[in-house]
Amino acid sequence: MSENAAEGKTQPTLPASPWKDDPETLLRALSSSRAGLTGAEAKQRLGTWGHNELTKGPKVRWIDLLVEQFKNFLIIILVLAAVLSFVTGDTVEALAIIAIVILAGVLGFVQEYRADKAIEKLREMAAPTATVFRDGEETIVPSKELVPGDIITLKTGDRIGADGRIIESMAIRVDEASLTGESHPGGKSPATPEGEAVPLANRTNMVFSGTIVVHGRGKALVTATGMRTEFGKITGLLQETKAERTPLQVSLDQMGRWLGVFSIALSVVIASFGILKGYDVLRMLVWGVALAVAVIPEALPAVVTISLALGVSRLAKQNALIRKLNAVETLGSTSVICSDKTGTLTQGEMTVQEIALPGLPRFLVSGVGYRPTGTITRDVPSDGGSDTAPLALLLRCAALCNDAELRDSDDRWRIIGDPTEAALLTAAAKLGLWKQALQDEEPRVDEVAFSSERKVMTTIHRRNDGTRVAYMKGAPEILLLGRKMPDLAPAPCGHYLNRG
Repeated sequence: MSENAAEGKTQPTLPASPWKDDPETLLRALSSSRAGLTGAEAKQRLGTWGHNELTKGPKVRWIDLLVEQFKNFLIIILVLAAVLSFVTGDTVEALAIIAIVILAGVLGFVQEYRADKAIEKLREMAAPTATVFRDGEETIVPSKELVPGDIITLKTGDRIGADGRIIESMAIRVDEASLTGESHPGGKSPATPEGEAVPLANRTNMVFSGTIVVHGRGKALVTATGMRTEFGKITGLLQETKAERTPLQVSLDQMGRWLGVFSIALSVVIASFGILKGYDVLRMLVWGVALAVAVIPEALPAVVTISLALGVSRLAKQNALIRKLNAVETLGSTSVICSDKTGTLTQGEMTVQEIALPGLPRFLVSGVGYRPTGTITRDVPSDGGSDTAPLALLLRCAALCNDAELRDSDDRWRIIGDPTEAALLTAAAKLGLWKQALQDEEPRVDEVAFSSERKVMTTIHRRNDGTRVAYMKGAPEILLLGRKMPDLAPAPCGHYLNRG
């Protein structure tokens, strides 16, 4: 326990492994209850543990960023060359060198300044608000005011604001791809997982800051905030890394040193040789300086900067944000990349590619991702019979027995809810079946939520004639149980199982 000097009260110690304890034990350890904290307790804990925010690294001032562009040995050589040109009266050469140096520095500064601003905007991805119980009532607070011991409510579409232990769950599934790399949302429940060393992805009774609830609802007990969350630990590790000079920077500095030594040595040799031959000393010194300046490739820094800037521009068109210009060259020098798959090598978007119906050939679905553009065609040419009715009924079921939403935002399609359900909505839309229009025709009046035990989701809808219809989707082994469908088992099902 730690003492709060201002209040004279003890503060609970944060649990090291909250997934190992049952909810009641954690509530006692954090001096909380299922009704949440009082406003006074939350304020006191906020003073003890600080705001629920990730610590930012030292902010780089724009003037420091500008000066950094000129901390290059080759640039220093060029500045000295410009000074020597002024001294020898070659004003045009001096102005040309200075212009090239300024151009290279400003280009690099503008690119890196814009990248820093873009990174600041990415910080806005953090959850802005959270629904929490304070003084026994449900209220909305800024997520930065969450403290350990708070009880937060979770529902579909919420971005979780802090790490927490699930205490109530109604079929909650959470998308943790940004943290664990898992492409499929994981189910969450209050049950304690077995084992001592449970990997992060297998802590099914925990939710983590920055992840998204895609299905269900429930409550969680906040166990860690700010830099003590799993995302905070990753941020801390990143801030501890030391920046290393890129291969290009090392090469340019080395070349700058060699050119400096070579130009000075060459000018000294030429000037000395001329003096020994009887030429005027001052004249030979001017010749030596001019020769030294001529050896320096004045345009090289500008050429390098412009080339890297073009590379950054091309990467930006592919939605890759480059903070430092020299990173482009480093990326080009990379021979081995170790990476996870989901969201890195792939886009993390589910897509329906094939549809199988009993007694009919497979249907092929074109298009990728959640953009509802594409066609649905038969795997083999049609013999003239109509097979659109069974397909339309199947996709109607897929769209109505579905809790996801598909939204168009500035021609960028995004989803709210489970990625698999969103993929089904997209497939239905490719046949012209939009969820909202279908719901207007057959509004949902009841449902039985999907669960890990039942493995099936059922929704009940009211038709225009007053009758009701039930739509179901779920695991094939449950839906096909006791049904004679030789056309679907085992060969077609095995076809999809073998493809993963």
